[in-house]
Amino acid sequence: MAEKNLASTRSKKERMAMVERDNGEISLSRQAFLLSVSRSSLYYEPKGPSVEEIAIKHRIDEIYTRHPYYGSRRITAQLKREGIKINRKRVQRYMREMGITAIYPGPNLSKRNKEHHTYPYLLRNNKAEYPDHVWGIDITYIRLPHGWMYLVAIIDWYSRYVVSWALDQTLEMSFVRAALKQALIKGKPDIMNSDQGSHFTSPQYIELLKKNDIKISMDGKSRAVDNIFTERFWRTLKYEEVYLHEYSSPKEVRRQISQFINFYNNERPHQALGYKTPAEVYYQKAAVTEISGEAS
Repeated sequence: MAEKNLASTRSKKERMAMVERDNGEISLSRQAFLLSVSRSSLYYEPKGPSVEEIAIKHRIDEIYTRHPYYGSRRITAQLKREGIKINRKRVQRYMREMGITAIYPGPNLSKRNKEHHTYPYLLRNNKAEYPDHVWGIDITYIRLPHGWMYLVAIIDWYSRYVVSWALDQTLEMSFVRAALKQALIKGKPDIMNSDQGSHFTSPQYIELLKKNDIKISMDGKSRAVDNIFTERFWRTLKYEEVYLHEYSSPKEVRRQISQFINFYNNERPHQALGYKTPAEVYYQKAAVTEISGEAS
């Protein structure tokens, strides 16, 4: 009964996403009962994207990761040079569905909701000076052989430590809030920086930051790489993990990404950190707090 009550607190889309079709221990019928969804809905397989669409989106992801300042015009030109027949309008639609926009100087660094209020960039002449001073949050695209997932990550700029992350098969707001809530269990930044995307200007996200007395910063109009530390992490993740594997399922993506982020945080030495790991630098905050307390 407790399992049924837990399922009833989630939306139908969230409950459907929890279904594990390859689970050898719990049948689909049992999962339908536990998640309070109709059994017939689990057997309905919606038509997925075409092989061509998946291949093009994967290629767009590769081009964008290497050249995040490329807009739809240049990506279209590159695809055509590679023999792919595609127009700019289609590339723009694919990029919009992937949740990516070129980081070039201009007022719209990400697809934003014009009804949402935006905030100024607070870090133009400043830099992160200690753990939990500045966090950055962003979303990227993770490819699958027959589709894709989205990854949101929150990174401490001082240490490059991935404080929290979450994966989802849609760009719903819930997985962004889940990552933020999980991060706030570990610490609280003075400033949270993001782009001007609709996820990061939404009332639900903004209210959570304000409730925790966190200053809100958003990438500026004339800055090409205001969120550079997160962009560098995406590049590392793609080239050292994602592009080296062909994930067979969302479950495998979660396992592999989890393993890589654990490796990145705790084992991979970072040149900019004096070859310390992000975790070693991030958790120095306890010592910094003690010194500050003694000084006061």
